[in-house]
Amino acid sequence: MGIRTRNDRKKQAFVGLFFAVTALSKAVPAPTSFKHGAFTLRSDAESLPYRDTSLSIDERLDDLIQRMNLQEKAGQLFQSSLQLPTNGSTALSNTTVIAVEGNFQSHFNLGGAVNSPRKAAEWYNNLQRAALNTRLGIPVSMSSDPRHSYSDAVGSQIAATAFSQWPGTLGLAALRDTNLVRKFANIARQEYLAIGLRGSLHPQVDLSTEPRWARIGGTMGENATLTAELVVAYIEGFQTKEFGNQSVTTVTKHFPGSGPVEDGEDSHFTYGKNATYPGNNFEQHLIPFKAAIAAGTRQIMPYYSRPMGTKYEEVASGMNKGIVTDLLRNELGFDGIVVTDWGLVTDAVILGQDMPARAWGAENLTEIERAAKILNAGADQLGGEQRFDLILQLVGNGTISEERIDSSVRRLLREKFLLGLFDNPFVDEDAAEKIVGTTEFLAAGADTQRKSFTLLTNNDTVLPLKNCKSLKYYTEGLNTTLLAQRRITTVSTPEEADYALLRLQTPFEPRPGGFEKNYHSGSLEFNVTERARQAKIYAAVPTIADVFLERPAAIPEIAEQAKALMVNYGASGEAFLDIVFGVDGYEPLGSLPFDLPRSDEAVEQSKGDVPFDTVDPVFRYGHGLRYEGC
Repeated sequence: MGIRTRNDRKKQAFVGLFFAVTALSKAVPAPTSFKHGAFTLRSDAESLPYRDTSLSIDERLDDLIQRMNLQEKAGQLFQSSLQLPTNGSTALSNTTVIAVEGNFQSHFNLGGAVNSPRKAAEWYNNLQRAALNTRLGIPVSMSSDPRHSYSDAVGSQIAATAFSQWPGTLGLAALRDTNLVRKFANIARQEYLAIGLRGSLHPQVDLSTEPRWARIGGTMGENATLTAELVVAYIEGFQTKEFGNQSVTTVTKHFPGSGPVEDGEDSHFTYGKNATYPGNNFEQHLIPFKAAIAAGTRQIMPYYSRPMGTKYEEVASGMNKGIVTDLLRNELGFDGIVVTDWGLVTDAVILGQDMPARAWGAENLTEIERAAKILNAGADQLGGEQRFDLILQLVGNGTISEERIDSSVRRLLREKFLLGLFDNPFVDEDAAEKIVGTTEFLAAGADTQRKSFTLLTNNDTVLPLKNCKSLKYYTEGLNTTLLAQRRITTVSTPEEADYALLRLQTPFEPRPGGFEKNYHSGSLEFNVTERARQAKIYAAVPTIADVFLERPAAIPEIAEQAKALMVNYGASGEAFLDIVFGVDGYEPLGSLPFDLPRSDEAVEQSKGDVPFDTVDPVFRYGHGLRYEGC
């Protein structure tokens, strides 16, 4: 997100101009050249010790930090979002240049789809050239939300487009295969590296104990032990065995586990600010984070939720000293980077929607008081903010010491040194075009989509179907061009058909707002009208129903009425048809990564922090049929 408030725009422009003038006034010894291809960059910093690869990283850090002024340090403490140009250009916008050369920012999250790997790489190299034009030439670190999924949700994941396309992490969890998770992460790492992405704002290891929560689609399900096993492989694939210039740093989130949100509402919004523990089950939600820390995750992101009814202060986790310092750092021993989720300090407008700062429990604090609370809590970086002025004020008035700022700057810059960005920040533009979306990578993603389907019912062993030319199909949710390519004859009503093929989505209650509408929350049941509409189809013709599970669905009526019921976790129409007709021997191999509840009432009566506790679920965790004879 990282969108500035309207009230702060003039202030930010002034701060950027001030920083730029300050940078120009700082002279250091004779410049040397930094070359990338035919492009030669000059930087006044090239001959200084922190550029000397023969020195240890600690020595280089000591040299660099003592040369930095407060403005340059402040720039490191923020990570905001940048978008690739939508007009095909690779030039940097004026606001991007100001962010890098004026405000000394060097951490950004890349938003939006990547349609051209080459252009993305060219744009990234231009960004690094701008960074090397600053006084000290601190390189940029680019991160990303997940971008290998079939679906797109602003603020949480980005559709794959040019990248290999996989099921969501729930699909990986459905296959229970650590080697496959490691393979996925390794492929994603290579595609990230090709265009300059060095940080993953994932894995998401929250447990899906509250089935109504809108962000379950990015998790690995309801089982803490399985999530812990898979997250280790995930981190290994992204970070590699030896963390270095071929690694992508992982940001494990959302500490201390944001699955048990009150009434299933997401804490991006005022009505979802509370994490509750009616089953006193706080500790179980830490299990995946303990595994991630042991596996060497480099960064951790706390969520917005405030923990209610625990021993911790009831304020958002990212500004909660008990959560960040006492629990994460002191008790669990994590000494890596803590980056807050986006927008804890300033109000913003996101996709046309007014969004208050997610400073839950600290709403009455001023912006500068919130920033101080975040730093005092032990966080290193403020996500989605550009409030450099607050850091200058806090240090200037003695509220926060420069030594405290230095400790976070040291963590953040150490990561850049370890990733090799100070030694070569550029990417090979030709290689980007060759690596992203290779035939091999695309095939691996497509294969996993197919295998991750979970077969819940198969009455009269209807599946796999035989695609006889004489058969006619009524379809919903399938591309007509795809059906024509498969020579599948379609009809306009169920009554005319031999079979119906329905692709459905998990039920949800639509919410208003440009941003809020992307979060599918509320009821897990189809409404009365939709249930009646579907029932007519099931009564008229043998129906194969497939539901995209972005969270658990309460659909007992489909299980009872459809001839076969499958679920997927992000899969193409091609993948669905291959499973239905058993093309090339494909069959559904997934098992449910969570229970499927019987009703909204059963969910409401359960304890949101306790797994597997809804009464009489329609299907249990681990359920998944196979085709007979396979």
